[in-house]
Amino acid sequence: MNWYVAVLKNYVGFSGRARRKEYWMFTLVNVIVAVALAVVGALVETNIPYYLYLAAILLPSLAVGVRRLHDTNRSGWWTLIALVPFGSLVLFVFFVTAGDLGPNAYGEDPKDAPVTV
Repeated sequence: MNWYVAVLKNYVGFSGRARRKEYWMFTLVNVIVAVALAVVGALVETNIPYYLYLAAILLPSLAVGVRRLHDTNRSGWWTLIALVPFGSLVLFVFFVTAGDLGPNAYGEDPKDAPVTV
């Protein structure tokens, strides 16, 4: 849960790097919350909480995705590849790829830095 909260605290931080663990833990919690809200919405016959959650989490999701791309030494503009057919598959490969060891053009290696929450 600390990884999720850390991303929310840095919700507009598009600079720097994000480890794979930070990105995937954030994604896991997002999926669990979204599914829970969808189920609750189906039971009460409204999806308003689900859509409000998706709107609230849009910017932090983009920010952590850009920082994840920075960890693999790629520009954040690569997120736009999701708009073309099979682009999401390419983006998925980038997200599961290990980050660069040591500093790169986007900052220090997040594995070397202490985690502050």
